[in-house]
Amino acid sequence: MNVALWIVAGVLAAAFLGAGLMKLAQPRKKLAESGMGWTEEFSDGAVKGIGALEVLGALGLILPAVFDVATVLVPLAATGLALLMVGAAVTHARRRESSNIVVNLVLLALAVFVAWGRFGPYAF
Repeated sequence: MNVALWIVAGVLAAAFLGAGLMKLAQPRKKLAESGMGWTEEFSDGAVKGIGALEVLGALGLILPAVFDVATVLVPLAATGLALLMVGAAVTHARRRESSNIVVNLVLLALAVFVAWGRFGPYAF
C-alpha cells in the first residue's frame, strides 16, 4: 500500500505542479483563451493564488517525505488539494462544465486516498 500511496502522490504532484505553474506563468486572459473559461470570473490575483496553492500542495505531497522532515505536511497537503478540488468542482458545476467536474472528482478522490493513507494506517 505504501508503494500505491507514493505513486498516487507522485501523479497528483505532477498534475498540480503543471497546472499551478501554468496559472502562475500565463496571464489570465491567455488562460481563458486556452480553455479555462472559469478564469474570466476571477481576478488576476485569485488565479495566481490558486496556482500558488497548487504548486505548494504539489511540493507538500513529495518533499517532506523525501527529506523526512515534518512528514505530517504530506497528508495536510493532500487535504488542502482535496478542498481545492471541491471548490473547483463547485465552480465548474455553476458553469455547467461537466467534463471538468469529472476531472475534479478524480483528483479529489486521489487526494483523499493519500490523506487517508498518510494520516492513518500508512503514516510515515
